[in-house]
Amino acid sequence: MPKKFLFLIIFAFLPTLIFGQLNDGYQLGSKTQIKGQRYGAYYDYSDPEAVNIKVNVWGFVRYPGKYNVPQYTSVAELISFAGGPLDDSDLEDLRIYRVENGKQQMIRFNYNDLMWEDQLESRIRKVPTLKPSDVLIVPGEPRLYFRDWFGISLSIISALSSLTILILTITK
Repeated sequence: MPKKFLFLIIFAFLPTLIFGQLNDGYQLGSKTQIKGQRYGAYYDYSDPEAVNIKVNVWGFVRYPGKYNVPQYTSVAELISFAGGPLDDSDLEDLRIYRVENGKQQMIRFNYNDLMWEDQLESRIRKVPTLKPSDVLIVPGEPRLYFRDWFGISLSIISALSSLTILILTITK
């Protein structure tokens, strides 16, 4: 009886595990998405009485995408339009990519420079202004919090205990 039970388990669940994992994330048009990550969109915050520019915000913000904003918009306001930075973002390494006169350039700055712009000494840093077709990148990497580690460890422990119970049941 135990051999039949083991045979049934192996041949019933093994193909599901193998072929189910092969298809996850490798199909064209699959909806693989990182937790908290959203797809880009177009947002219009233009002012009809001012000159408007189109800029992009990508990375670890709540609403990444393309933005149509007034020319007087600051980088802090643009991040605010994008819903603010996510918990996983690295605010000490913000970047603006810009093309001027056929040359690409990258401007790095710190979010604290934006927040305390009035109190900065002129010799330390300059806060960049936005220009048309700028791309603001908010870098970061997903972080695991206690609840994530707890969930992962709980699932591993439950899988190991189930496997142990199965092996003990089969060997008796």
